[in-house]
Amino acid sequence: MISRTTIDQVFDTARVEEVIGDFVQLKKSGSNYKGLSPFSDERTPSFMVSPVKQIWKDFSSGKGGNVVAFVMEHEHFTYPEAIKYLAKKYGIEIEETEQSQEQKEEANERESLYLVNEYANTYFQETLHETGPGKAIGLSYFKERGFSKETITKFQLGYALDEWDAFTNSALKNGYQLSFLEKTGLTIVKDDKKFDRFKGRVLFPIHSLSGRVLGFGGRILVNDKKAAKYLNSPESEVYHKSKVLYGIYFAKQAIAKQDNCYLVEGYTDVIQLHQRGIQNVVSSSGTALTADQIRLIHRLTKNITLLFDGDAAGLRASLRGVDLILEQGLNVKICTFPEGEDPDSFARENSLDDITHYLNENATDFINFKASLLAKESKNDPVKKAETIRDMVTSISKIPDHIKQEVYLKECSRIMDISEEVLFSTLAQLLQKERRDASKKTKSDDNTLRVVEPKTTQHIEKVDLQESLERKIIELLLLYGEMEEDFDDLMMESETTGEVVHRQEKIKSKVFEKVFLDLQDDEVEFANPIFQQLYFAIIEEYQRAESLKMDQFVNQLPQELGSVVTHIIMDDEKYQLHDWQRREIFTKNKEHGVSKEVIDTILNLRRLLVAKKIGELSGKVQQSESSVDSELMQDIMDYNTLRKMLSERLNRVI
Repeated sequence: MISRTTIDQVFDTARVEEVIGDFVQLKKSGSNYKGLSPFSDERTPSFMVSPVKQIWKDFSSGKGGNVVAFVMEHEHFTYPEAIKYLAKKYGIEIEETEQSQEQKEEANERESLYLVNEYANTYFQETLHETGPGKAIGLSYFKERGFSKETITKFQLGYALDEWDAFTNSALKNGYQLSFLEKTGLTIVKDDKKFDRFKGRVLFPIHSLSGRVLGFGGRILVNDKKAAKYLNSPESEVYHKSKVLYGIYFAKQAIAKQDNCYLVEGYTDVIQLHQRGIQNVVSSSGTALTADQIRLIHRLTKNITLLFDGDAAGLRASLRGVDLILEQGLNVKICTFPEGEDPDSFARENSLDDITHYLNENATDFINFKASLLAKESKNDPVKKAETIRDMVTSISKIPDHIKQEVYLKECSRIMDISEEVLFSTLAQLLQKERRDASKKTKSDDNTLRVVEPKTTQHIEKVDLQESLERKIIELLLLYGEMEEDFDDLMMESETTGEVVHRQEKIKSKVFEKVFLDLQDDEVEFANPIFQQLYFAIIEEYQRAESLKMDQFVNQLPQELGSVVTHIIMDDEKYQLHDWQRREIFTKNKEHGVSKEVIDTILNLRRLLVAKKIGELSGKVQQSESSVDSELMQDIMDYNTLRKMLSERLNRVI
């Protein structure tokens, strides 16, 4: 268990904008920050961070919370894992009791896989640096590749002894279960035999965006035609190769800062460029580029530059990934190295200035690159030229931005010497075909499940008015609870004639006091249990401190309540995402009408509850078999009078 002191220190030290800034490219927006959602595929920023309140909300997925909630959501950490991650980031010493063997065995499977990978990572590094074979074989290989000691340490490179079960035996001896060693793929089990997957290989650990070890890539160092040159960890609960990019943990800050990501093919390409000073570089680890990998980059930048060898196979490979990148709304450039060179060798043989200059000069927009490459293949062949043009228009059709589409079509027209009208017509045909195909697929998918209903039976989601009003009261307390306002109250007085009259009177009060007293007078209880708990927690905090420090208040609440508070607070600030003032649209400041909003909300809630009470009493009258109870009827009349008075105050007609 982590001590309360450590948890409090983490909350006091961690800054939500700094932590989220490690994963999402944030831009200032008024007093807040905004960026692209890390939880959904979006092109318009709907992710908001409030440094003042130390909370965040993602309007596209509906998620939100404090700094710990973000780490838990983004990295799929448990609460203790998130606390440990933040403590490590801010150099906070964690106070906790030592885990027993029994507690280790009870840890969930996902965490167990992470622990096994972390142990393996440490073991392989120690083997590389502290054993004879590690130094003679593994370390020598890395040094021959030109990697410095600092680079080897930074990327946590390692070596596995060329023995059948050296690692497995060490892990078992240290208390790690064979089932988890097998599930991570570190150990292969066949019948009663077990042996190391990566024996005799140098190891490249693959990290998540937050730095956790997900798996490994291993390169064999001997010529063995039966063994694969590179071997990766198999798919597991924590490692999905289609969703991971090698080097993303070390490159994320540079990518966001440079607003560009270089994408290469191999581990050594990443390491060599990084060592030379080009740190905004990642690799797809030799696999075909996937939409998930592109979305991972999209969280940090909208610009990707593909770096490929000068050989034909490399160029062809580059074209396969271009359309996928364009579909995700990113900008893509392609840079090829001189024949016989790859990113690794080029980085080794050139200085940082030379590499930077080369990349800047030779990174070509995808349309120019594709045109020049395909034009060579279709030279003096009209049929192939037509195919090339159609291929280019197909790529352009993947771009979601219509303005970009038009710009690229004009460029294609210029390069390929063909009229714009033909290209626009071809694009229209392609888009129309895509829509038809999508429509057919939708109909096919729905065929067995669709139920035809009469047009008159349209489902309309019913709004719970009472819940909406209760939510509004919580919102007013959170946003304006400590504000002192002038309230127009209605006082009831009896005349000498016995008639009750209403007199309006101004009362100065804090918002939370006004709400509390009014609801207490009417003995109102919230129907929503979450809002009821929040209401008492908020009132108690105001009565204790007469103010609400939002970051501290959210952090001390149970996670479920804290999440609700975050949604309410950030929903109120959602309009800032649209940057209305920059567009010369000036919104009314809510604070100018707080007292009226408080009174109206309470009156509406009272009116709703009175209406429900009238309905309840009327139901009793209808169910009664005896003569009508005069006392019951009088209650209904009294409630109707109260309802009418409340409606008049709200300027409503019933």
